[in-house]
Amino acid sequence: MTIAAMVDGAPVSVAEVDAREARLRASRASPSLPRPGTSEGRQLRRWLTQLLVTERVVAAEAAARKLRPDAAPSEEELLPDMAVRLEIGSVAASVLADPLARALFDSVTADVDVSDDDVASYRTRNPGRFSGDTDIAVHLRGAARRRAFRLWLDARCAAVVRLAPGYEHPGDPRQPDNTHRH
Repeated sequence: MTIAAMVDGAPVSVAEVDAREARLRASRASPSLPRPGTSEGRQLRRWLTQLLVTERVVAAEAAARKLRPDAAPSEEELLPDMAVRLEIGSVAASVLADPLARALFDSVTADVDVSDDDVASYRTRNPGRFSGDTDIAVHLRGAARRRAFRLWLDARCAAVVRLAPGYEHPGDPRQPDNTHRH
């Protein structure tokens, strides 16, 4: 078995990446996908690897916390629009389609809150954007929870995931297909 990644010592096989790519290429999204074997096609495979390992990290943590998906918030509650999907990142947003991941989000971010000073400062900087302090607090709390979850997820993945050469993070500047430039 050829390994694309290890998650806490358990392998993620290249065959799993192949299967995920095949399902994606068989979907309605197929015409918009990059051609296999191109730089962009390899980046897609790296992204799919990130998704697979993140799903494993989430599943393991949810099991360790004995979480159940039945009380999870809805995807719409956590990711109400495209801006917040972009804010949290494509892999985290994709993982949060799973109710178990949303239950984990709830667990990880249960203690995240904003202060009255945060609300007042936001109101001063953005007069007229929201009708009241409650709306501002909901907005700020949502953003703080998404940031806390993303940071927790990034740290957890960094602790337990090892990627094989060719399956590095798509944004890793050391991999040859990286095109992100400043």
